[in-house]
Amino acid sequence: MSRSGDQWFDREAGPLVRPYAMTQGRTRPSGEPFDLIAVIAATGERPGERLRFSPEHQWILRRCGTPVSVVDLASDVGLPLGVVRVVLGDLRDEGLIQVVATIDRSSDRPNLGVLREVLDGLRAL
Repeated sequence: MSRSGDQWFDREAGPLVRPYAMTQGRTRPSGEPFDLIAVIAATGERPGERLRFSPEHQWILRRCGTPVSVVDLASDVGLPLGVVRVVLGDLRDEGLIQVVATIDRSSDRPNLGVLREVLDGLRAL
């Protein structure tokens, strides 16, 4: 029989917090969803004391100090993509981040900038 506190601890991983606890049960961000390759940057606004941010909010806001894509951000902070999108939605709602680049979906032609980035990445392999 284990102690009640043991269920929240994994010997290799340490304390476990489920993704739905980090997002307060939300599975989608408020407002527009974030594309995987959308580039996010901090606006420079100070969070002040408007609300208390979780450690995940703080990590992501700090990482957005330099522009970063949503998928790279999720990889850098080690959180599931859905959690990152919800946290980004919170930060966007507070005016702390903004989308600085995304794919133009108004045309049928692929975005040449994105294709160049993919090609450069493949060459780097």
